[in-house]
Amino acid sequence: MKERKHLQRLGCVYQNHPRYFVTACVHNRCKLLARPDVHEILRKHWAKSLDLYGWAIGSYVVMPNHVHFFCTDAADKIRLSRMIGSWKQWSAKELCPLLGIEAPLWQKEFFDHLLRSDESYSEKWEYVRQNPVRAGLVPDADDWPYVGHIDYI
Repeated sequence: MKERKHLQRLGCVYQNHPRYFVTACVHNRCKLLARPDVHEILRKHWAKSLDLYGWAIGSYVVMPNHVHFFCTDAADKIRLSRMIGSWKQWSAKELCPLLGIEAPLWQKEFFDHLLRSDESYSEKWEYVRQNPVRAGLVPDADDWPYVGHIDYI
């Protein structure tokens, strides 16, 4: 099996409370997530992130086979990769039995992009917000029920 080349993560970020755009995909891209009960569980685990890991979760969109969300390191407690790993682990422990599947729920890797300005956030949020429309799931982004906001960032 050929190894894929990936962009390397930055070793250090010289920004106070950096803001990231994150995408995490379901293992084998299975369409499991666009359900009210799954949405509530994902929301519940994101809501715990600030207290448990020091990461504030902002706006998010849950798609059938992946999630997009914004987060910021509010407390300089743990690295982004550890927070995402913990979030995946705990959400999967609750979701796998509900969905009737065996682990893994999530793909091992995730995509992150460091936002460098408010303009970048606005552009990324509009892209994320329109994702259900581009996927043909709804005619208008405001019609997609699996979208929300956790913490102010």
